[in-house]
Amino acid sequence: MERRKLGGRGLAVSAEGLGCMGMSEFYGSADEGEAKSVIQRALNPGVDFLDTADMYGPFTNETLVGEAIAGRLEEVVLATKFGNVRGPKGERLGVRGDPEYVKSCCEASLRRLGVERIDLYYQHRVDPDVPIEETVGAMAELVTQGKVAHLGLSEAAPETIRRAHATHPITALQTEYSLWSRDPEDEILPTVRDLGIGFVAYSPLGRGFLTGRFHSLDDFHEGDFRRHSPRFQGGNFEHNLELLARVEEIAAEKEVTPGQLALAWVMAQGEDIVPIPGTKRLRYLEENVAGAAIELSEDELRGIAEVAPRGAAAGDRYADMSPINR
Repeated sequence: MERRKLGGRGLAVSAEGLGCMGMSEFYGSADEGEAKSVIQRALNPGVDFLDTADMYGPFTNETLVGEAIAGRLEEVVLATKFGNVRGPKGERLGVRGDPEYVKSCCEASLRRLGVERIDLYYQHRVDPDVPIEETVGAMAELVTQGKVAHLGLSEAAPETIRRAHATHPITALQTEYSLWSRDPEDEILPTVRDLGIGFVAYSPLGRGFLTGRFHSLDDFHEGDFRRHSPRFQGGNFEHNLELLARVEEIAAEKEVTPGQLALAWVMAQGEDIVPIPGTKRLRYLEENVAGAAIELSEDELRGIAEVAPRGAAAGDRYADMSPINR
């Protein structure tokens, strides 16, 4: 597996990471044993960049990841997040970024993960009631204490990123980015590139849509949040299926899967971009890893851009976009 550097602070990671969220929640049922096998198998071809968060589960995904990597910590670059507050029953309790909360979350994550240091620690969502300087200041103290190596932000707005970076160097910005979510190209990517911050693309497969495996709401299990996501509803879904059909045609011509084409496209957008496709199944892990080796010519990239230009997808990314990009 090729390696890439995130940001000017030189955090080297596999060119493709592994998102672990769906192993515990949001995408229907999962088998914990197979999920751990996916993580362990990913390390063998060198996929060492693992992404989790305290809210996934809630609170169980970090434990799962920690158990899967026990004894192999030297092979792993571990990223986790704080900021989305949830209760013990999964209830959503808002966003927090106050220093006391930052520090308590870090201690809890270290304990669940079974590690002494987190390689990359993100603020999952920006707290509108706490100045970003206070939040990042508290995160910087964790770096000084040796509990965190690098700092990151997720779904932050350009001015927030600049203020955060001025407080303490930010290594990576994580935001949704794929063929059907190209909004970061407008302001976010130019901002992080100007500051020397790496870009981590979550949901590079369009929440699984770009794999071509879903053509009806009946394809999703009960409890899968995509059943209520705007892009999977009614006319939006029908429009997006037309987009998918065009992507599938290009993939067929290249003799790759649509998911592999989508991953290759994200990786071709810059050496500073690292996608973290998520999966809980071994067979899909193999497919995603193979996608990292696919090269796209300039002609192929132009053809993909023509069928999937900015704004091609119908529907918002989330049912409520108000907490996004503060």
